[in-house]
Amino acid sequence: MGCATKTQNMVIHKRKMGLILIVTCITFLAPVHQAYLPSDTISNLTLKNLDFAMNLYRKISSHDDKNIFFSPLSISTNFAALLMGSAGVTHEEILKGLNLEQLERADQPELIPGLFQLLHENITQGGSLKLDRAMALFMSQNFSVEKVFQDHIKKYFDADIRRVDFADSKGSIRFINEYIKNKTRDKITDMMSSLDAMTKLMLIDTILFQGSWQTPFNANFTSNAPFHINKYNIVQVPMMFLEDKFYSMQDVGLGAKVLRLPYQEGVSMLILLPDKGMDYTVIDDAITAKKFLEWIKKLQKSTLEVNLPKFKMESSYSLQNILPDFGMASIFSNTANLTRLSKEEGLKVSEVLHKAMIEVDETGTTAAAATTSGIIPYSLPRTFIVNRPFFFFIYHEATNCLLFMGRVINPIENYQS
Repeated sequence: MGCATKTQNMVIHKRKMGLILIVTCITFLAPVHQAYLPSDTISNLTLKNLDFAMNLYRKISSHDDKNIFFSPLSISTNFAALLMGSAGVTHEEILKGLNLEQLERADQPELIPGLFQLLHENITQGGSLKLDRAMALFMSQNFSVEKVFQDHIKKYFDADIRRVDFADSKGSIRFINEYIKNKTRDKITDMMSSLDAMTKLMLIDTILFQGSWQTPFNANFTSNAPFHINKYNIVQVPMMFLEDKFYSMQDVGLGAKVLRLPYQEGVSMLILLPDKGMDYTVIDDAITAKKFLEWIKKLQKSTLEVNLPKFKMESSYSLQNILPDFGMASIFSNTANLTRLSKEEGLKVSEVLHKAMIEVDETGTTAAAATTSGIIPYSLPRTFIVNRPFFFFIYHEATNCLLFMGRVINPIENYQS
């Protein structure tokens, strides 16, 4: 009877074994430079990641009427690593959820992780682009991981593999939070506040992007101005001003206009501003990868007066509550098949935590060098006044890889001067 009870407890114990994914990312402004052009295979991957990003955005926005900010690249990279450890239905669901089915080759199991590796190399070619990515796999002291998985996660994602005593919850939380804090240069702290002692594995991915405006805004011209959250709510925000030549376009069918604000060569922020009187929630449903690429293609250069609010955002998401809507359900259940990661039974993903922050100001860093471009004298500039809810996308120009995206409903919600 005692043996039966012991066996039963072991089964219950195994079923509770958890793998937690933590995806953290942080954006602030410092110099960046151009990378080399990608191959067709990299272009295919970035297009698929664009689709995934837009689908994920719509899912988040359908549950959230506040500011939104996340890194689709960081999330998909994390699951691409997990893809190597999955099999059966779980593997198929991750492929479908990430929109990577068409890139899968049965005779080339390392193709997709290899493409993610190549994409990162293209983006950071020469080491001049300040996009620092780090991945870590924390395992409990007695947990056994398949050697092939360990080798591949090191090879394709340059992952740190470390042993942690998850039974010591407080010590593990302190250790992991310190790791994340160091990797994000003190920008993301206290990522974790609790931890189930039954956790066996934790996968962490961090992205640190640094970029400064190609032409900085002059802080002397920043002044308080009204921002219309909606018809009934108006807030005063620190509004930056810059007159220069910019690439922009009007999407008449969508009822919005687009502005590209370049960082130092290689990365840009694309701002999508709904027309006055246009409900931003209508725009939500129309944001697609195809639209994004159309906007970039149709941009035209002209002299503009740009008014953009300073803003700071910090967003956190528990993706285990969102990703099942993408068909990625089994990985969070007792039917999860992660046998290529470990032969231990009862392993599933218990949490997927994503936290991102961004701060946009006049220069990005105090050391940013101001570059000037000619303004045609006596011309009458048009205006691009961002004084109502807007969308933004930070992307790598050479690959069209979407690094971050977000929506600003209230610029001062998280902003403190």
